[in-house]
Amino acid sequence: MHAQEWQDNFNDAVDLAIQEDKPIVLVFSGSDWCAPCIRLKRNILDSDEFKSYAFSHYVLYNADFPRKKKNQLPEDKTAVNKTLAEKYNPKGYFPLVVVLDKNQSVLGKTGFNVRATPEKYIAVLNDFVK
Repeated sequence: MHAQEWQDNFNDAVDLAIQEDKPIVLVFSGSDWCAPCIRLKRNILDSDEFKSYAFSHYVLYNADFPRKKKNQLPEDKTAVNKTLAEKYNPKGYFPLVVVLDKNQSVLGKTGFNVRATPEKYIAVLNDFVK
């Protein structure tokens, strides 16, 4: 089984999406303060079903906005995430999952429903890609 490949750099994610002709799943999260974000990660994104499916169908990038000092991201990454938020999440919803095509056009957006299963979540994301 593959480890889920979360890209560390958004430009790398875009390059990979173009190379492999895959959509980008861009996750806006507050990993250390947003309870629904933490549940989304635990219940969906970290599940084996999501990981194994996502590995072959999506390019993944997490635009994280931690608040605790010990979890702060490097400045360059924070700046990139802020730019992504201005473009794709201007209202500041957390969590927000944005599906982009390889040209960075928005195909769809979704949040997190506590009743979602990994399978249902994948189906929602796939509906955007069709």
